[in-house]
Amino acid sequence: MNWKLIFSLSLFGLAMAFATVYFIPSHTEPFFWLVIFIISAYCIAKYAPSKYFWHGLLVSLVNSLWITAVHIILFNDYIASHKQEAEMMAKIAMSFHPKLMMLVTGPVVGALSGFLLGFFSFLASRVVRKPA
Repeated sequence: MNWKLIFSLSLFGLAMAFATVYFIPSHTEPFFWLVIFIISAYCIAKYAPSKYFWHGLLVSLVNSLWITAVHIILFNDYIASHKQEAEMMAKIAMSFHPKLMMLVTGPVVGALSGFLLGFFSFLASRVVRKPA
């Protein structure tokens, strides 16, 4: 496993964590993630030694750690700019504290998106040429 590559690509997640708190609204966030996944899949296909799917999965899991931590730390700012998520949390989280709910759902979303990035990375590995 190329841990330097995994950590480097996970910095997209750190940047997105802050961007989604302050700049990027929920309805446009998936478009940013699509671009990030395409770039990440390309880089994994080009620079990972093998196990492309696993590299993609691990990148997304580390992304989820960054995002969950930033969203919990900046919870008040995040909720202030994400009214729809606040309403959803209020409905679902009757017995949970919203931060605890983020702590639980963050890694689940990271794993699900990791399967997607892993698949993208695997497909990209069939197309992208490795450096000589």
